[in-house]
Amino acid sequence: MKGILLAGGHGSRLHPLTLAVSKQLLPVNDKPMIYYPLSVLMLAGIREITIISTPHDLPQIRRLLGDGASLGLRLDYVEQPVPGGLAEAFILAADNIGDDPVALVLGDNVFHGHNFYEILQSAAHDVDGCVLFGYPVEDPERYGVGVTDAEGRLVSIEEKPARPSSNRAIVGLYFYDNDVIDIAKNLRPSPRGELEITDVNQHYLRRGKARLIDLGRGFAWLDAGTPSSLLAAGQYVSVLEQRQGVRIACVEEVALRMGFIDAEACERLGARLPASSYGAYVRSIAAELA
Repeated sequence: MKGILLAGGHGSRLHPLTLAVSKQLLPVNDKPMIYYPLSVLMLAGIREITIISTPHDLPQIRRLLGDGASLGLRLDYVEQPVPGGLAEAFILAADNIGDDPVALVLGDNVFHGHNFYEILQSAAHDVDGCVLFGYPVEDPERYGVGVTDAEGRLVSIEEKPARPSSNRAIVGLYFYDNDVIDIAKNLRPSPRGELEITDVNQHYLRRGKARLIDLGRGFAWLDAGTPSSLLAAGQYVSVLEQRQGVRIACVEEVALRMGFIDAEACERLGARLPASSYGAYVRSIAAELA
């Protein structure tokens, strides 16, 4: 399976913070925002990832992550000059996806929860159509929501419904079979001129090939795309990391635990950050798992 990390847009909801720096490079507690969605793809076992962003922001992101080799990854970079909708990502990354299934994650989404690794692994190895993820919210009228039958198959998707039939918002993480490329190429732009991910999902729904996994209670899904949600995400991560003594979305640790790199390589990554507590944590994990 291949991965797409969509880090486009202008971050206008975070202006003036994002006038000079990519939204995905803003800090969520002690690490750049982009580490969180990147770690999600890595936990799913995905090592070939296309990062899509604006011509302005892409060099900054490349400067941070490079070609991914130090993490045992292959990272490719593709420009999205103007926002063309989430579904445009599959067209832009088509050459990198090839004939494989693909996972798409949004660059400002933060996920954390028990057994997330197992959930991702199961979804990545069982893609027959599309696999979406639902999260219970108090205000479903603000989101696209999914309604399922007893077996978890989607029976309808409601986009910002006035009277929601479900409280499960569809989050910014999607798994698709390879048909998604042709589906995206044949979409018509919406009234706002974009290729909508909801139209892709509706296509799979009509074919009876859409499944929704309920992330449920005890799980955290945060969209860090506004000042208040960025602050909330940082506070959530800070509290958990301080209480538990572990790091959320430490990509070096994820790479080591997934077998993408060995302990020696992990130690070298930590040594590059000698003055930070983050670097000390990376080195401690390398020593623990050596």
